[in-house]
Amino acid sequence: MKHAGTFLFGCLLGLTTQASLALELQSPDVSNQVRMKKQQEYKGFGCNGENISPALKWKDIPSGTKSFALTIHDPDAPTGSGWWHWVVFNIPRDTRKLPANAGNPSSGLMPEQAVQSLTDFGSKGYGGPCPPKGHGIHHYHITLYALDVEKLPLQDDAPAAKVGYYINQHKLAESTITGLYSR
Repeated sequence: MKHAGTFLFGCLLGLTTQASLALELQSPDVSNQVRMKKQQEYKGFGCNGENISPALKWKDIPSGTKSFALTIHDPDAPTGSGWWHWVVFNIPRDTRKLPANAGNPSSGLMPEQAVQSLTDFGSKGYGGPCPPKGHGIHHYHITLYALDVEKLPLQDDAPAAKVGYYINQHKLAESTITGLYSR
């Protein structure tokens, strides 16, 4: 019985250690349930922000991670299916942060192998918040995914739903920050 108790304690300790090592996404620019900054707002569609993607960093990477994907989705957009603001995949496994404005494809701040695919604005790269005026508070789910493949077999014009399908096929873990925005 002495060994059974030791074994059980060891198993419980192992579970606690694994639970504390969950993928964690952080940002100095976006906090959970806090209003996003005007500089992050989209420039177009009646919005006049600077369209600067937030700085992001992450830690506690699950074993077996071979790449990352990142999305920003607004489920409150009046479309029936929400609005995809940023879709990035094939982020190399050794990447642990993206600086502010990495979502601008011409900035050169995104890792070379990463692919910024089409948003619902019809363009590649980051498209900031731009909810309709008077539509209330929108929730912007910024989600990082740890994937078990080095590359998703997709082109840079893949629609967000298709990218999401492949992300969910290869997801090891995910972490989300939710920013708020209204006009």
